[in-house]
Amino acid sequence: MTQTVLITGASTGFGQSAAQLFAAQGWNVIATMRDPCAGAALATLDNVLVTRLDVQDPASIDTAIAAGVERFGQIDVLVNNAGFGLFGVFEGTSREKIREQFDVNVFGVMDVTRAILPHMRQRRAGVIINVSSGAGVFGLPMISAYNASKFALEGFCESLSYELASQNITVKIVEPGGVVSTGFGSRSAAEAAQLCTPGDYDAFVGAALKAFEGLRGERLATSEDVAQVIVDAASDGTDRLRYVATQDIEPLVKARRETSEVEYMAMMRGKFSSGIR
Repeated sequence: MTQTVLITGASTGFGQSAAQLFAAQGWNVIATMRDPCAGAALATLDNVLVTRLDVQDPASIDTAIAAGVERFGQIDVLVNNAGFGLFGVFEGTSREKIREQFDVNVFGVMDVTRAILPHMRQRRAGVIINVSSGAGVFGLPMISAYNASKFALEGFCESLSYELASQNITVKIVEPGGVVSTGFGSRSAAEAAQLCTPGDYDAFVGAALKAFEGLRGERLATSEDVAQVIVDAASDGTDRLRYVATQDIEPLVKARRETSEVEYMAMMRGKFSSGIR
């Protein structure tokens, strides 16, 4: 039987690329997004249903899942991809924006997952793939709220994986780094423009931005590369939890997970504090 995947945030970036790749490989795809008009190209494909799902609107989650089951009969894989990143110094970030960061990146994932679990439990089968980030593994300056949301997501996924194994449902985490072909950066820049950062941080921000420029130069992956990792995770039949999706973050992931705390922190402080007096 043809398998079916539901993807959140499928209008751009990883979600859109994953929807296209799943569809090309013969899957049924429920491509969800806040504005279905943004999925006009996907809607032309016979095996794709484009429908509205806003992770901050629980009613839309239930409606999208019901529409997908009605169209394709079942949902085998959920890809929680919808998300965004706040960029800027914590002190300049409003409480309201931080709440929104968690509403989308954490509580939205939880709400979609909770809504689909009865369907998967009834079938005693399913795969849930949550798109995290290198920022779910290592901390970086200027993205403390985003870091916090992805650290929370990783902890949730790991804990949930033990619970759902009892129901024959597998949880997986895909960890991409910087990718050149998504709309993620433009939204982060727009969000940053609304912040009010105290001038005392100017020297630090300048040094940190230079460090980030160096990291951007190493971004060779595309959203299609990440989509391939998502499809592989959905298809490999294993209970593997984590998938590092882009090569650019592999050194930092290795350093965070395999070196001592003292060595790691000295390395990171050197990257983001050089030139500050």
